[in-house]
Amino acid sequence: MSFARYPAYKDSGVEWLGDVPEHWAVERLNAVASCNDEVLPETTPADQVIEYVEISGVEAGRGIVETSLVAFGAAPSRARRIVRDGDILISTVRTYLRAIAQVSNPPENMVASTGFAVLRPRKLASRFLGYACHTEGFVNEVIARSVGVSYPAINASELIRLAAPLPPVIEQTAIATFLDRETAKIDALVAEQEKLIALLQEKRQAVISHAVTKGLDPNVPMKDSGVEWLGEVPAHWEVGAIKRFFSSLDSRRVPLSAEERTAKQGDFPYYGASGVIDSIDEYIFEEDLVLVSEDGANLLSRVTPIAFVATGKYWVNNHAHILKPIDANVRFWAERIEALELAPVITGSAQPKLTIEALMNLVIAVPSTAEERASISSYIQLESEKLDSLLSEARTAITLLQERRTALISAAVTGQIDVRGLAA
Repeated sequence: MSFARYPAYKDSGVEWLGDVPEHWAVERLNAVASCNDEVLPETTPADQVIEYVEISGVEAGRGIVETSLVAFGAAPSRARRIVRDGDILISTVRTYLRAIAQVSNPPENMVASTGFAVLRPRKLASRFLGYACHTEGFVNEVIARSVGVSYPAINASELIRLAAPLPPVIEQTAIATFLDRETAKIDALVAEQEKLIALLQEKRQAVISHAVTKGLDPNVPMKDSGVEWLGEVPAHWEVGAIKRFFSSLDSRRVPLSAEERTAKQGDFPYYGASGVIDSIDEYIFEEDLVLVSEDGANLLSRVTPIAFVATGKYWVNNHAHILKPIDANVRFWAERIEALELAPVITGSAQPKLTIEALMNLVIAVPSTAEERASISSYIQLESEKLDSLLSEARTAITLLQERRTALISAAVTGQIDVRGLAA
């Protein structure tokens, strides 16, 4: 769909805005909005419950996605910014995260972290200002003016001095209405692709899990494994503890501190519990092995794999178990461990841990020959490639949709397209 442009333009005097419609004005934010108007006083009763918004509770393009109810006395000291309907939250710390949110009908007790600047519109329609703060040019200006390495931040007084386009009020409303409708369409398409990704990931895991736990022949004779959670397995498969099929190389692990890794930057992967976490200039291993997470919340959440293959030359720290299988079908062995239910043998709550003893004593069923294991490994590879191709297409579609969303917002808010007749 193509959009018309305004009849005439003028130089805005602001580099990121460029030319704007001739009848528009350009103002600094402090002329059209206030910043951080209301703050909870120290005298607030300790038992007063607030609905707290932390930086991590706001996501780029999605706004507020998470809040927490907490008594003021137990809340973080940064829980101070009072939030009202129509306010705009802009993260002033870790600005590269683009944590920006338009606030609509918040509860009366909503309070945001002091890591946000809370803009309250005066001469700009709230929805228009919300979209203006989401434009790529504005966000880049915020990021460019942020200082610091680990946690880049912009001072609120610097933020409020940034420029904003100021169309007539009736146009602000028309632009916001148009963007409400068009971004909702795009967001619906993104949601469909996200649902497809979830379904494909479920199918991928189901296909792999079935292959490594039941084999590829649906007509093969089955037997009772003798282990309740394993159930029936192919009659010719071997049943035994993991230590029967793997040897542990944990004694060869060497942890390095962040400072030591910084001094040893290089090309060899440095593995931890979640996979590659750094690259250094030396390696310990030069063979294909299976690594298994030793600790971390992911042992229970299983958001990412806990068993993965390490190949080539690499280093492993003490947060991943190192297992050498009885043959070279490492893909099969990694997926076989990935299919395990580990919750019953994981210890610790604050920091879940899988000991090498607990892991090695878990009972599994596996094909009795290397040939069958290789066949399953090849099948997994083929099916994964098919599903990964579909997953890649869906992720690409999401990226293109999000780019279109960003471009449409920027074009409408800066007046590069004229949407006045399209808002109805």
